[in-house]
Amino acid sequence: MQETPQQYTRRILGYIEGKNPMQILAASPRRIARLIEGAPRKKLSRRPAADKWSVTEILAHLADSELVYGFRIRIILEAGSPPIPGIDQDAWAKFSDYAKHDPVLSLEAFRAARERLVRLLKGLPPESWSLYGMHSERGRETVLRVVEMLAGHDINHITQIQERLQFPPIIG
Repeated sequence: MQETPQQYTRRILGYIEGKNPMQILAASPRRIARLIEGAPRKKLSRRPAADKWSVTEILAHLADSELVYGFRIRIILEAGSPPIPGIDQDAWAKFSDYAKHDPVLSLEAFRAARERLVRLLKGLPPESWSLYGMHSERGRETVLRVVEMLAGHDINHITQIQERLQFPPIIG
């Protein structure tokens, strides 16, 4: 059964309870690089089940998601209460053929876009964090909420990568 947008939000925000989202954002590319370091491409491309993404697909998704989240934050900062479209991640994975992406290139694209986003966020004045847009599925989302969702999204996918590569969980 598919999650509702509200269930998804609760689950994703649950990953960051008691944690600093900015620290998560800054650390995620390094954490992922450490996890996949030395892993054979064959292992990275193995799906745990027909309906579950491989690490290669997760990395391609993270690179695309970074563009989406970064765009959402930027349009909120530019326009004040703009509409924020939801996306169908499975459609993106299909038309982009994530399974054929180079995992190293995907990780580098994610890392570069994330570095730029973190730099932008660190320079925002305090009042910018409460600016908001209207997400098509989840309603009003402030810059802070988008950042929290992105941090939870990172943890969600880092956990999946750990599971697929059979690493013990990294705490924090």
